[in-house]
Formats: sequence, C-alpha cells, structure tokens
Amino acid sequence: MDKTEFWDLVGRARADVAARAVPATGGGSAPGSGSGPGDGSGADSGSAPVTGSGARADAERGGAGQPDTRAVADRVAELLAERPAEHISAAQQVLWDLMAESYRAPLWAAAYTVNGGCSDDGFDYFRAWLIGQGREVFERVVADPDALAGLDAVREVAGSWAELECERVLGVAWDAHHAATGEQLPATWSVSYAPLDPDWSFDFDDEREIARRLPALAALFFKDETDEADRTTEGDATGRTDDRDGTGAAPEEDGGAR
Repeated sequence: MDKTEFWDLVGRARADVAARAVPATGGGSAPGSGSGPGDGSGADSGSAPVTGSGARADAERGGAGQPDTRAVADRVAELLAERPAEHISAAQQVLWDLMAESYRAPLWAAAYTVNGGCSDDGFDYFRAWLIGQGREVFERVVADPDALAGLDAVREVAGSWAELECERVLGVAWDAHHAATGEQLPATWSVSYAPLDPDWSFDFDDEREIARRLPALAALFFKDETDEADRTTEGDATGRTDDRDGTGAAPEEDGGAR
C-alpha cells in the first residue's frame, strides 16, 4: 500500500461515515476495542490526552456537515482489516510517514494556537486529527498552517475549551491487524523526524509574534484579547494606561516547540 492508496482509504471512510448521516449524540464515542497501543507509535503509548470536561466529542469533530473524525478512524480500520496483513503493515508505515511529513514547527505553532497549548503528545494527536480530514485538507494545511482558519471545525472551536485531536487515527493499523489476524501488528515500521525550523523556536504564547506569522488564526482566536489590549493601552481620561500586574513583564516562556 502506498500513500495514494492510503488516502483513498481515508476518503472512502469519510464518504461512508458521511453517508450514514447519524446525528452526533454529544457524548463522544466509546474507546476503540483494538488490543494494540492507543497511539500506535510503538514508543510512546499510554493514556489518552486529558481534555476539558465534555471536550472529547468536540475534539474529534470534523466541522459542520463533516464526518466525525473518530468514526472515520474506525471505518479506516474496518476497511484495512479487509486487506492482507502485509497491506496493513504497509499502511502503518504510510501513516507515520505522513506524521513525519507534518512534523513542522509552523504547524505546531498553529496547533498551539487552536488548542490553547500543545504538548509533544498533543501535537501527535492534532496531526492525527488532521490526517483524518483527508488528503486535500492535510496537504493544504501542512503547506500553509494559517489555512486552518478556513476550516469549519477550527472556526467552531474558536473561543471554546475544545481541542482538535484524534489519537484514535494513530491506532487504525493496530486494530485492523488484530481484527484480521488475531495478532499484534509487528513492529516493522519506523519514523524519522526532520529537525524543527529554528526560526520558529519562539514562545508560542507570544500572541504578537503568532499574529505576525499566522494572521488568520490570530484574528480568529485572539480577537477578544486584541480588543481588550486596544482598550487598556489607549489610556483613560488622564492619559494613564493599565499595567494590570504592575510589572509590565512579558509572559513566562513555557510554550513553543520542544
């Protein structure tokens, strides 16, 4: 299985899920039943990411009129399970080739902005969600992370506590292989990440810098903060400005790509 075949599977899964037209319940989906590691990485397995209360259903959404990403992942696993075992192993390699392709600092900064923070694992789950959106969206956003601002799913979570993540996508080959063979997926795949662009090694909490580099996302996610900043720096009738904490200090640098 090559990249084109893998993307065809994702596209078919998305079409199948959309055709079912099952209204979302708002309660999220049950965890996958596969016996492999939840993230399918073979190196950093563990618990699912912690999100805000009630946020998981939102985190895996596809946007208005789009299929739920977790349901897409489940359908990809079902379709993969119909293939020979060697095709499933090849799909696992393609999946992680896409993860490596999308391991880019500008996209990490964008994910940090959309999700209100983004750890190493969180960036994996965000990129997994992005793969679940299909080839056209994935390639467009990897090439231009600011294009995220045009996605319905991203616009829907702006101003909320929801995060766009879908760890389930990373386990599709594990579950497919177990369903097809009753055995664990053999560890025959690998992933190699290129170094992150040092020009993006700034604090991702720096909204001014994010606004300079990702203007559409900044306009979507920082609007209220920007309006508030404009009001407080204009000064009052006496010409004073508002230094709320009395220090004028910049935010502590605890964000950004690590």
